[in-house]
Amino acid sequence: MSTSGLPSPDDDFPAWYVEVVRRAELAEHGPSRGSMIIRPHGYAIWELTQRALDDRFKATGHENLYFPLLIPMGLLSKEADHVEGFEPQVAVVTRGGGEELEEPLAIRPSSESIIWNTYRRWVQSYRDLPLLYNQWANVMRWELRPRLFLRTTEFLWQEGHTAHATSDEAMAEALRMLDVYRQVAEDVLAIPVFPGRKSPGERFPGAVETFTIEGLMRDAKALQCGTSHFLGQNFGRAYDVTFLDADGHQEHAWGTSWGFSTRMVGATIMAHGDAAGLRLPPAVAPIQVVIVPIYRSDDERASVLATADGLRADLATAGIRVRLDDRDQHRPGYKFAEWELKGVPVRVELGPRDVAAGRAVLVSRLGGDREEVALADVATGMVGRLADIQAALFADAIAFRNANSHQITSFDAFATGLDEGGGFWTGAWCGNEECEAEISARTKATIRFLPIEPREPGSACMHCGRPGVDTATWARAY
Repeated sequence: MSTSGLPSPDDDFPAWYVEVVRRAELAEHGPSRGSMIIRPHGYAIWELTQRALDDRFKATGHENLYFPLLIPMGLLSKEADHVEGFEPQVAVVTRGGGEELEEPLAIRPSSESIIWNTYRRWVQSYRDLPLLYNQWANVMRWELRPRLFLRTTEFLWQEGHTAHATSDEAMAEALRMLDVYRQVAEDVLAIPVFPGRKSPGERFPGAVETFTIEGLMRDAKALQCGTSHFLGQNFGRAYDVTFLDADGHQEHAWGTSWGFSTRMVGATIMAHGDAAGLRLPPAVAPIQVVIVPIYRSDDERASVLATADGLRADLATAGIRVRLDDRDQHRPGYKFAEWELKGVPVRVELGPRDVAAGRAVLVSRLGGDREEVALADVATGMVGRLADIQAALFADAIAFRNANSHQITSFDAFATGLDEGGGFWTGAWCGNEECEAEISARTKATIRFLPIEPREPGSACMHCGRPGVDTATWARAY
């Protein structure tokens, strides 16, 4: 156990994760298997992430809309690859109003089918394109091994669905949205990610190409942080979405879809947490600064709280999300530990001597460093201080990833290295799906990504010895 009473993340990372989620009041299990109740502290992290994404979606010309939760099975079955890929995870409603339904209804595992069936009515000419739409929604996938935030039967996400007149436009859109995801992961959540392309065996059902951003968690396992799919004309053909081009020829629309989910709350926990609990990037910290007043008598209480409330107002005016913890039922030491566990980036300690001296003590969540700062300078310097913490968290995560990224010199070294320390492992691959499956069976690792642009490695496949046709990065993953 760590000094916080949490399991040690070095000794038992899964137990540490479960306890942080529970004790930091982020989420808990719902009454049905695999369901999740997201508590206010966890939901606030998602809201801030959602806002960062939505602002970028709108800046790139996308609009929000909403489609129904229930999808007639006949629609879902029109795209065979899509259905085959999702079939084990699809939940189906067969009764409603006390009667058997004429047609079963799938609870959406994703919305390509219902959206592309609708696009058929919305598109007649190239002048109707592109369609740049996104929806914020819940989806359901019947997970065999649920884990809060990371894999739950129902989860929250956004799903973008766009239609285009040309292949080049659709491909550019898929890559543009992948970069939006990279921006949010790195600039907002402070999680460094590798952008790349999925192998055919790891592609989204029905996609021609799946692009991904992959992060490395503190247990040296990879996590898929967001995906963007180039759908080609697969869904345009399956749902007969056609248009007349500028030359009067009838064509099928080209498509993309892309998604980013509440899994990223779990990613933020696992990429930054330490033995004391959460370390939240200020950009998504629901409380960026907590003020903890310290007093013994009623007179001290009145004086300290008056100064603390003024400081709270100054910080709020500066645009800081701030909380004054004036609960009398808890001692200061309890509050320190609670806010440390919940990942508040900066704690301000204020006692009678501090008030008399016109100062406060600032404590950083990152390293626990304590600094005396003049009261007049606390609010004016806080924006810069939080920016420094955001940058420091990202730099720390980059350093961890660099220390756990390796080049494959031989299959045996790769397999041994995975067992001993996990991490990302990059080497030549022959492109053969059977070889990929054999490597995964022997090592429990999967190809996390290939380069965006195919790149011949100039050496033989690290497993089978056949000529390498691409450079693959492998890891064990969530």
